[in-house]
Amino acid sequence: MCGIAGIVGVRDDTGIDRDVIHRMCQTMVHRGPDDEGLFIKQGTGLGMRRLSIIDLAGGHQPVFNEERTVWVVFNGEIYNFLDLRRDLERKGHRFYTHSDTEVIVHLYEDLGRDCVHKLRGMFAFALFDERNRRLLLARDRLGKKPLHYARSGGRLLFASEIKAILEADPDLSATDSQALLQYFYLGYVPDPATAFSEIRKLPPGHLLEFEADKISIRQYWDLPEYGTYSPESEEACLEELYDQLSEAVRMRLMSDVPLGALLSGGSDSSTIVALMARVSPRPVKTFSIGFKNADFNEAPYARMVAEKFATEHHELILEPNVIDTVQFLSSILEEPFGDSSMLPTYYVSCLARAHVRVVLSGDGGDEALGGYERYRIHLQERSCGWLPEWAGQWYRSQVYPRLPFGFPGRNLAYSISLPWPERYIEGVSLAPSQRNFNLLSPDFISIFKGGAEPLQSFRRYLRDAPASDPLSRVLYLDTKTYLPGDILTKLDRMSMAASLEARVPMLDHVFMEWAASLSPQWKMGTKGQKYILTKLAQRLGVPREAMHRPKQGFALPLLHWMRHELKELVLSLLLDTRTIERGYFNEAGVRKLLNEFFQCRTNDYLEIWRLMMFELWQRNFLESMRNSGPRPTCLVT
Repeated sequence: MCGIAGIVGVRDDTGIDRDVIHRMCQTMVHRGPDDEGLFIKQGTGLGMRRLSIIDLAGGHQPVFNEERTVWVVFNGEIYNFLDLRRDLERKGHRFYTHSDTEVIVHLYEDLGRDCVHKLRGMFAFALFDERNRRLLLARDRLGKKPLHYARSGGRLLFASEIKAILEADPDLSATDSQALLQYFYLGYVPDPATAFSEIRKLPPGHLLEFEADKISIRQYWDLPEYGTYSPESEEACLEELYDQLSEAVRMRLMSDVPLGALLSGGSDSSTIVALMARVSPRPVKTFSIGFKNADFNEAPYARMVAEKFATEHHELILEPNVIDTVQFLSSILEEPFGDSSMLPTYYVSCLARAHVRVVLSGDGGDEALGGYERYRIHLQERSCGWLPEWAGQWYRSQVYPRLPFGFPGRNLAYSISLPWPERYIEGVSLAPSQRNFNLLSPDFISIFKGGAEPLQSFRRYLRDAPASDPLSRVLYLDTKTYLPGDILTKLDRMSMAASLEARVPMLDHVFMEWAASLSPQWKMGTKGQKYILTKLAQRLGVPREAMHRPKQGFALPLLHWMRHELKELVLSLLLDTRTIERGYFNEAGVRKLLNEFFQCRTNDYLEIWRLMMFELWQRNFLESMRNSGPRPTCLVT
């Protein structure tokens, strides 16, 4: 795993300062503490920081071809690189390393930009073709690895993290108000936007070519048509699922350094550990955290799974200094990020890093096979196809505004009155809270008047999804938005903050293609959610107690923290004159939200968390990025 960065000028006489490339890399030492490599030549500068996983001695980057005319810096892992290498060697290519990175330059020599179709893994890379003076940027199909870029004065800048681009050109730090409004609605900034108006994310499954002062971006991969395949029986479906997922797990056990698994004790991570235990020659190292608050302590479930599969289990029961943690994390995240589960992800990553360099994670199963509770709520429990459209519109426009805040069923009826696509989009956004409390200032909200509103891209994904049934359409939507924007961003940033590589078998693109094609009856229906995956977990011997319990992931006592440990921080931040004067928040709405919450009349702690993390990002990242000091180490030991 690495952090990559670079600058490519339009012409070969563009001045590239070696020290600038070095400074870009230094902002990402946490992504690669073991090594740094630079390539500076004729208006081009490539750099990388390396976390050594494969070919520890010989995998130094940048890597080049035989003639030294094609150079690459690479972040990620190519799991089928040995097969690719054998094929390339038969065609006459000569290798000088044993790393997976080198297959990319030789594939490019043969296939050009289509080389990405051969790669199975997680990756973001930058390849410079000196003969054609062409830069190729590529990001993996699901968005497991990040890649950002910006134009600046006849140059293209790129990096794994935004802070590296800002290090090279601080003038790119102007914020994007539309992207920030999307954050408030979603809790993250979706691709391709970033919090900065001049910096963009390369979307998952896309390529960028920079040549002759022109940027060309194209999509090279998408999910296939959903729901086109139904195995002849449950047994046949189980066998196929086992084969597909076993292969994805087996490929991700490739490593020259110690490897383990994050184990929450839920069905997804437990299934991954069960499959690892079947093929690992030694006990799997597993890592779990818990909290002293028994309602949020999942450690007993993880311990139960660890005992079942005889793992070498490491457990940490936390009573963390949550204030220090949120202050630290908001200082390293270049964009506001509102998913509170980043805290336990960070804690368990720090625990794992003390023992291994690589872990497998159970993320992705919900998007692949229909595991989120919101699928059942919005597509089944609140499905009111019998309600005439005019009646729903009448309730929303005439009745809802006249009902007092807190009136029983007011918001539920609003949700039920919506057509199912709008009901689902509303359910995954801040729209209800904004409607109830007017949290955002009118001036800030007005930026969307006459233009695209925050959730327009969601409607487009639902409309254009390669699917006909509602479940498949929302699975496609979440795979394109929530998965890369929230889940994978969280996993990448929190694991990398601890210098830990996280691999995600359930997001193997071959497995995802198979899961997408699978008929929705095997995913969610009268038999439950993630039905076929639950049946596989049962067959593998995952304890019943771990499978049949409320979904939590790595849960945390956030409601308790917001009313106790974090209360003073919340009030001092969100009601501070400095915060209000930024112009994002409506002071009256924020006060109303806080009063209702702290008087225990509502439990809207997630909305408060989202506002708090935004202001912490403003103070700890934006305002201090030009005076940043050394990166702190893990707060958990």
